[in-house]
Amino acid sequence: MPSAVTLIRSATLSDVAEYAYAATAPSNARLVFLAGACPLDDDGTTAAIGDYVGQAAACVDTMTRALADAGATLEDVISTRVLVASSDRADLGAVWEVVRDAFGAHDVPSTLLGVTVLGYEHQLVEIEAVAALVD
Repeated sequence: MPSAVTLIRSATLSDVAEYAYAATAPSNARLVFLAGACPLDDDGTTAAIGDYVGQAAACVDTMTRALADAGATLEDVISTRVLVASSDRADLGAVWEVVRDAFGAHDVPSTLLGVTVLGYEHQLVEIEAVAALVD
C-alpha cells in the first residue's frame, strides 16, 4: 500500500539538509504519535551502553517495532525528532547517519537535538516520530 505521506523538497532552500523540508498527509489520514523510541532491550536494560551508534540502531529497531504494532512502516513516518545526550556535533552526526540510513529515500522532515540528559540510565539517544496512515 502506498504511503499517505508526501515529502516536500524546496528548490528555494539549501540542499545541504539531508531530509525533506516539509511533509503533508491527506485530511483523511490517521496520525500515529509514537512515544520516544528508546534504546532498551526486551528485558528493559539499556542497550549499547556508551555507544551512540549502537543506541541509535536500537532506537530505530524499537521505533520500527512500535510502528508495526500500529500497522505502519518507516515509509509512513511524516516527521522525526532525534535527541542525543551530547554537546559534541560528531556524536549528533554519527546518530544522524544511522537514522538517515534507516529511512533511505524516505527522508522525512527531522530535527536533530543535543540535550543534556535522557530518561533512562546510560541512555544517549531517543527518537520521536509521527506517522500518517490512510485506512
